[in-house]
Amino acid sequence: MKPMTSVKFLAAIALWIFATLPAQAGFRSPESLVRNVYAYYGKGSADLSKGLPRSAEIAEQFFDRNLRSAWIAPRDAPYDFLVQSEKWKLGPVSIAILRKQFDKTYVAASFDNNGHAITLNFVVVNGPDGWVISDVESPHDSLRMFLTQFRR
Repeated sequence: MKPMTSVKFLAAIALWIFATLPAQAGFRSPESLVRNVYAYYGKGSADLSKGLPRSAEIAEQFFDRNLRSAWIAPRDAPYDFLVQSEKWKLGPVSIAILRKQFDKTYVAASFDNNGHAITLNFVVVNGPDGWVISDVESPHDSLRMFLTQFRR
């Protein structure tokens, strides 16, 4: 049996360190962030059909620091804000950047949910680890206000 060369040993250590790092927050682009939100509202595996999970891991990946705790807090919400309904059967999701303003980018997500046209504006920021959601605006409310209103 040959002893491990120093290059192989260093590569093995680097791979181990990389594998033990916690999941990074954020996404590479505003569009990929919004696309990944709606991946949880499909008709596929059970994990990807229940809506965006309320776990700390998901909150860290998708939301800025100010919105994370509100996302995972217990609540009695009458519907899922991200699809504007209790139930969903989404049509194709159209994603477009509306504007960039200072440190924020506004991204429109439009889709059909059970015959109702829905448009939400995601307010996203590019943090040190990538793009995360700062807020989501509907014509009548915002995600931040919604989560506060229905908190237990």
